[in-house]
Amino acid sequence: MTLLAHDRYCDEIALQVGRLREVLTSGADPAATVPTCPDWTLEDLVRHVGRALRWSGTIVGTRAEEEVPEDRVPGSAGPGTRGDVAALDAWLAESGRVVVDALREAGPDARTWSWAGIHTAGFWARRMTHEIVVHGADAALAAGRPVEAVAPEVAADAVDEWLEIVRFVQRALPDGPAKELRAPGRSIRLHATDAPAGLDAEWLIELPEEGVTWRRGPAEADVTLRGPLTEVLFVFYRRLPPDTRGVDVLGDRKLLEFWLEQATFG
Repeated sequence: MTLLAHDRYCDEIALQVGRLREVLTSGADPAATVPTCPDWTLEDLVRHVGRALRWSGTIVGTRAEEEVPEDRVPGSAGPGTRGDVAALDAWLAESGRVVVDALREAGPDARTWSWAGIHTAGFWARRMTHEIVVHGADAALAAGRPVEAVAPEVAADAVDEWLEIVRFVQRALPDGPAKELRAPGRSIRLHATDAPAGLDAEWLIELPEEGVTWRRGPAEADVTLRGPLTEVLFVFYRRLPPDTRGVDVLGDRKLLEFWLEQATFG
């Protein structure tokens, strides 16, 4: 498992908020459908991200010991008028400041509630980093813009965290959305072709009955998803298709498709 420094997560949240604001104010139609989240418009997506940032910022800032209802999160409703890009942009900027300020003040070890049983502010720093990285890609696609490259250490950590979330869902909700994500004896390999030396951006993922397991490092597998790390991340997160330029699927493509179909809760 790769964990970044707490301040690095905070810096990345601020960076990604800035990128999302740039997409929002670039002339994109706030009513445009998000192709990877077709029930949402671009404005819906921005409001979702802003609420998530404020919610997690409130949890961390108050050192909450239990889940905080959304109606108790200051400013979570967002601008009252839809389609007002300037107001939405200002609200999103403030949302980013709320969570980053709370995380920096708390530090990684401050105790606070989380849904995953990791009761620290550090959990929220990591979770919000990858939440906005992935939704930033959604926003770019909605605006007809190319998905921006993700810093290698952030992208690799996002893959690790996604695998941890899948495993958590399988164990905490045995009859939940990942219950069918099992294929004993089968394996998936992720291989980033452009990772810097020392990052070890290869994963072997196995799908036994007891739930997903994985390890870093080169290995043989039934199917390999290979390509630049940003693209591998977003294909694995179902934000880009497996036939994205520069990405190769080698071996049992149906096994990769099985993973992508079953891991549909993120």
